[in-house]
Amino acid sequence: MDVSQYLDIFIDETNGHIQDLSDSIMILEKEPENKDVINEIFRAAHSLKGMAGTMGFKKMQRLTHDMENLFSEIRNDNIKVNSALIDILFNCLDAIEEYLETVKATSNEGDNGNETLIQQLNDFLNGNHTAPDAEPVAAQETSAESVASDDGKKFLSIDVDDISCSKIKEAEQAGLHTYGVTVHIQKDCLLKAARAFLVFKAVEDFGEILVYSPSSQDIEDEKFDLDFSLIISSSSELDPIVEAIQAVSEIDKVEADKVSYRDFEETVDEKPKDDAPETVAAPAPAAAASKPAASSQKSAQNNKAATTNKPVTARTVRVDIEKLDALMNQVSELIIAKNSLVSISDSEQGSDYNTQTFHDQIEYLERITTNLHESVMKVRMVPIESVVNKFPRMIRDLSRKLNKPMELYMTGEETELDRTVVDQIGDPLQHLLRNSADHGIESPEERRKAGKPEAGSIFLKAFQEGNNVIIEVRDDGAGINTEKVKAKAIERGLVTEEQAENLSQKEIIDFLFMPSFSMAKKITDISGRGVGLDVVKSNIEALGGDVEVKSSMGVGTTFIVRLPLTLAIIQALMVEVRDEKYAIALGSIQNIENISVNDIKYVQAEEVIHLRGLVIPLIRLDELLDSAPKEEEPDNLTVVVVKKGDNYAGIVVDNLIGQQEIVIKSLGKCIDNNKIINGATILGDGEVALILDVNAIF
Repeated sequence: MDVSQYLDIFIDETNGHIQDLSDSIMILEKEPENKDVINEIFRAAHSLKGMAGTMGFKKMQRLTHDMENLFSEIRNDNIKVNSALIDILFNCLDAIEEYLETVKATSNEGDNGNETLIQQLNDFLNGNHTAPDAEPVAAQETSAESVASDDGKKFLSIDVDDISCSKIKEAEQAGLHTYGVTVHIQKDCLLKAARAFLVFKAVEDFGEILVYSPSSQDIEDEKFDLDFSLIISSSSELDPIVEAIQAVSEIDKVEADKVSYRDFEETVDEKPKDDAPETVAAPAPAAAASKPAASSQKSAQNNKAATTNKPVTARTVRVDIEKLDALMNQVSELIIAKNSLVSISDSEQGSDYNTQTFHDQIEYLERITTNLHESVMKVRMVPIESVVNKFPRMIRDLSRKLNKPMELYMTGEETELDRTVVDQIGDPLQHLLRNSADHGIESPEERRKAGKPEAGSIFLKAFQEGNNVIIEVRDDGAGINTEKVKAKAIERGLVTEEQAENLSQKEIIDFLFMPSFSMAKKITDISGRGVGLDVVKSNIEALGGDVEVKSSMGVGTTFIVRLPLTLAIIQALMVEVRDEKYAIALGSIQNIENISVNDIKYVQAEEVIHLRGLVIPLIRLDELLDSAPKEEEPDNLTVVVVKKGDNYAGIVVDNLIGQQEIVIKSLGKCIDNNKIINGATILGDGEVALILDVNAIF
């Protein structure tokens, strides 16, 4: 039976059950006797077991079956819930999520049987109600030199397919060294992916990474414990590579040795062939025929450059039936309007009558299309709770890992955003929350000294404001020490001491959003504060939004994220530069001014205007877009004043065309080197107008 057609439904339903389980286990930790919650967990595990069995995912089915058995006993009061069980359940949840991510990427559940986890469930079922060992037996300390006698055999656990094996062989035949490296990250490191990325950068200075274990995507998504392995080809000796890796901060130890393709040839040959009953592929003949493709797919996971294997995710939206009814009504009205227009065109009555009726129908059609647009937008809108619901679990885990008691308080989860925005806002918000937990909230001792409650508080608040959604992430921690940030900026040569004295608090805090600002080799009080913040800023600005920071020493820090409600259809001001039409999103525009050329002033040789107490820099759009120069400079300039956060700029255009509702069309990778162009739209006469990205222009 080919069940691949149900894969999207399985992914969507499993995501829902995982979130329900996470919410329920969080409640169960605080209310271990709550029968309703216990029944809910039992039902979710039962549903997951049934779905996994139907799809042929036997490993996932076995894990959820054992979870179901355990909760059957808890329901019957034969077993009591304790903290050890909560830890096991969260580990089970992580394992189910890992299965789901593998299914998204490969349409299969992978090879991880999670035997240790299943053993822990059964031990608990059989009366061992203590926590599993928190730490595995520590591996013997091993340096790069002491592994040499192993002749590279210790790296045979790295998953190498036949394509990667041939790459290792080609590198050796080209006279390059091939090394196996396992990097162990310190236990208290929060941003493992950032550390791994720095390791990649350090290694790539010496050669090429041939194999990632786990895959580069899993490492990027932090889906690994505290170690990962690489196979590298290089003309360099091993010691300088190891030293470069050890120079990266928060690295515990590095194990490395020479390896050869011969080490892996045997393991590749010995790997079992595809196990047909446990896959969701097409029937047997097709599956057998497609083995080279499967191999290529695995290679794609192991190589950053390969991007063909796109995850199957976010393809569906759950829609309230009332929204669909409204949409259906609008379509019905549209059909009536179409029939009326057809009737007019076929009519033989007087032309004056026809003309008036025609204009009436056009107005009617305009109203319908506006309402239809609103209805479709409502269908595309989803509550942000689908993203933020995973954060209480994350803060709970961070609280335990950092030994800092803290609570997350969320409001406004029902606030709706366009699905495309919701899908991409999760990672930036996660960075901000981790930042608050690690660097915002102080240790219990420091909080006691400051007269604060031992438990820190983090607040996530979402609300709609005009055509934007505001998401605030606030903590009651120590705040940003701007003096230390300023000292770091001087140390890195970003400003001189004299310039630093005149910087405002906002300008100092903005340093934290600069790429690599905190990636120093020596960790300081502020070095972690900037890791990922440049990524946060670029991701939010790519969505047409912006991020602002407010901080007060000893009181706390607030990150304010502004996002557009939708990325599909926007209200825009159409402008003209020479004979080309451009669109500027109305949400960015403050006002429009007619400025005399004589009113232009200069600050540091740059043009500015003085407007109602503000000094606003001028941006000449024709120069920015490399347009042909004007034959004659006009006496007055049309200036569109735009705003990003607290900053203003005046964009000089030739003419204003007017306000218009436009549909944004992506330009794909055609001109992705030009950051100030955000897309294009097709006007009523068929002409294409480019959409300007105000954030990029700033």
